[in-house]
Amino acid sequence: MTRKTACTLTILFTTIFSCFAQRENFSYKFYGFVRGDLYYNSRDNTEAINGIFYLYPKDKLFDADGKDLNAVPNSSFYTLTTRLGLDMTGPMLGTAKTSAKIEIDFGGFSDAFYMLRLRQAYLKLDWEEGSSVLLGQTWHPLWGDVFPNTINLSTGSPFQPFNRSPQLRYQYITPRFTWTASAIYQLMSLSSGPVGKSDDYLKNGVIPELFAGVNYHHNGFLGGIGVEMLSLKPRTQSTVGENIYKVSERLTTVSYMAQLAYETGEFTVSAKTVLASNLGHTSILGGYWVKDRDERTGKQDYMSNRYTTSWLNMTYGKKWQGGIFAGYSKNLGTKEQLFNTDLTDYFGSGGNIDQLTNGMVQLSYNIPHWRAGLEYSATTAWYGSPEKKNGKVTGTHSVTNHRVLFMFTYYF
Repeated sequence: MTRKTACTLTILFTTIFSCFAQRENFSYKFYGFVRGDLYYNSRDNTEAINGIFYLYPKDKLFDADGKDLNAVPNSSFYTLTTRLGLDMTGPMLGTAKTSAKIEIDFGGFSDAFYMLRLRQAYLKLDWEEGSSVLLGQTWHPLWGDVFPNTINLSTGSPFQPFNRSPQLRYQYITPRFTWTASAIYQLMSLSSGPVGKSDDYLKNGVIPELFAGVNYHHNGFLGGIGVEMLSLKPRTQSTVGENIYKVSERLTTVSYMAQLAYETGEFTVSAKTVLASNLGHTSILGGYWVKDRDERTGKQDYMSNRYTTSWLNMTYGKKWQGGIFAGYSKNLGTKEQLFNTDLTDYFGSGGNIDQLTNGMVQLSYNIPHWRAGLEYSATTAWYGSPEKKNGKVTGTHSVTNHRVLFMFTYYF
């Protein structure tokens, strides 16, 4: 770095923080952590962020000698999820308290380099009578107020919905109830479709993803239910031979969620179950099939592949904390017959998975500003072939991955 560049950066940061200091009735608080993840897998897996966000093992893939190409161990160490956040509070807007959050990490990347990734960015208005309005990107309401306490970054996925999205959220909070209504859009967590993952399917559908739910909380207990609706337009045009046709296609699905948690002393227990229809954008199994296709125009009708997914998590301790996690997902198939069973006509994840299970144990050491932990998990997927009559997967065989993870975090 040249002397001129260093002077320029110094002047820039001095100007920025001087502007912060001159703003009346604003307060700023930086927070974050430095985190490292060292992991080992016994085979290749479906995953994200270079394997830090782990989901489930890939199916067997045989070479010319009948050897499984995916039965290859792998291991690595990354600090990509190191995080920096900024909480802000501002002056009153009428009778509403104002606040905002910006949060980033280094989990965005290309083939050549790593880069900053926007995790959360929103403004919020809170009124004394219990109402609040949030505008911006934050956790999807299916993530909710109940989620597993795990060492793995995926935090229970693909059994726990994991998604942060732009949204407009209204909440009404009383001493024992929290009512939530959200209109949700897509940015990083995207639905699948004929051209891969894209936010175009939701944009072209015009209607945002909608959620409504309620939580009850009292004396360490929390229980809640919610319902979600997603309406996509997979395509607006199709190509048949040399001809292009304008088509109007839409798939609307509804999913349901129930959650509970209880904490007393050093013991916590939590659980969640989701009846999912096309929730692949929340990192759980889900998608949709082609139901019918017009031979002349290529216009397609679609139907959702339904899944049920559940998890249970228990932890005990503070300084030394032990925990267990168990997850289970089941493919419930479709309500109608498939157009065909070729996975090229399935958009999402898990179309050829009948069941998915996970068992996990962990131990962590926690002191102020520091956490170090060790976690072992075994995840088994039952792969097979979908049936044309109902999309259920039969003729299954199991594939298991054993994963060991060591994590350290320094909080500031």
